[in-house]
Amino acid sequence: MKSWLRWLLPLLALSIAAAFVGRAWQARKAAAPLAAASAAASAASAAALPTLELAAPDLLTAQRQLLTRGLEVSGSLKAVNSAFVKARLAAELKTLDVREGDSVRAGQVLGQLDATEFDWRLRQTDQQALAARAQLEIAQRQLTNNKALVAQGFISPTALETSVSSEAGAQATLQAALAAVELARKSRADAVLTAPIAGLVAQRLAQPGERVAVDTRILEIVDLSRLELEAAIAPQDLAALRVGARGRLVVDGSAESVPASVVRINPSAMAGSRSVTAYLAVAAHPSLRNGLFARGRIDLDQRSALTLPLSAVRSDQAQPYAILVRNGRAEHRMLTLGVRGQAGGVEVVEILQGLAEGDRVLAASAGLVPNGVALKLPAAALPAPAPAASAALLASASAAG
Repeated sequence: MKSWLRWLLPLLALSIAAAFVGRAWQARKAAAPLAAASAAASAASAAALPTLELAAPDLLTAQRQLLTRGLEVSGSLKAVNSAFVKARLAAELKTLDVREGDSVRAGQVLGQLDATEFDWRLRQTDQQALAARAQLEIAQRQLTNNKALVAQGFISPTALETSVSSEAGAQATLQAALAAVELARKSRADAVLTAPIAGLVAQRLAQPGERVAVDTRILEIVDLSRLELEAAIAPQDLAALRVGARGRLVVDGSAESVPASVVRINPSAMAGSRSVTAYLAVAAHPSLRNGLFARGRIDLDQRSALTLPLSAVRSDQAQPYAILVRNGRAEHRMLTLGVRGQAGGVEVVEILQGLAEGDRVLAASAGLVPNGVALKLPAAALPAPAPAASAALLASASAAG
């Protein structure tokens, strides 16, 4: 019995091992057609993808260049020098000789308020001044006579003191009358409307025949020789902004840009938005007008960076990417972007991760190219053959000849 068991156990182990080997061979035999089918499907899928033929403008190159970081600004143009012509008197507006768009000089007479009342008031004060002068002369003669009488002992010194006081009172009355004359003369002069600055009439706010109150605005004059753009700057951009920074602006209604530079920065932030107003001096141009809206860019700083044209960065996925040309196929490469700026007049973006210098990517003109699509590069973009290979080709051609 023991001898039979001694032979039975090895035979049982051999049969179990043979069964495992057979099962593994059957599984491998069954998997071989599946692997072949998968390989065939992959080959068919690759063959199904069309080959995209590219033109030279469809290729862009990531390159290291000088990146100019800028700040986008916008706002309204405002004349540095502007003024309102106001009524200094309450009177009827008699004449107004200029209209919107007329050019005026500093000190030029622009209109006239009705000055009838002020003419009579000036005449009244003149007469009062004459009366005061006559009273002063009488007091002075009285004082001279009293001095002689006191010296002769005919009157007492107290009477002399009274004459001195009367003469001083007459003198003060005359000075007050003369001051009233000057005030009346000034009021008469204020009835004439004159231009405080040179410029163009922007608004005509009253018409002849209207009765205007004191400080009523009648005309607005602006000087277009000096214009500024008032731009609101966010707090995070304020640290990089400096007085003297230059930029260019495009004004609504004009196709050409005009140069501008930062001349002042407001020391206080606006209460609502917490933004700070920067003032940009704009070069004079015939098309510029007070109040026009303008937008542009201020150059902040420059640095060397790996850049790619902004148009080549795709944003139709969760993370920005570029379509890299790699081994003749399209490869979607995720990017880590830095600051935006300009280089050579083109809008570019700094590439922190995802591309190396010299990598070629597809431009936006190539469209949305799927990952893995075969690419046919233009002849100008193909690498030149190696010198050794060229020599071998020439040798084979000579031998064939």
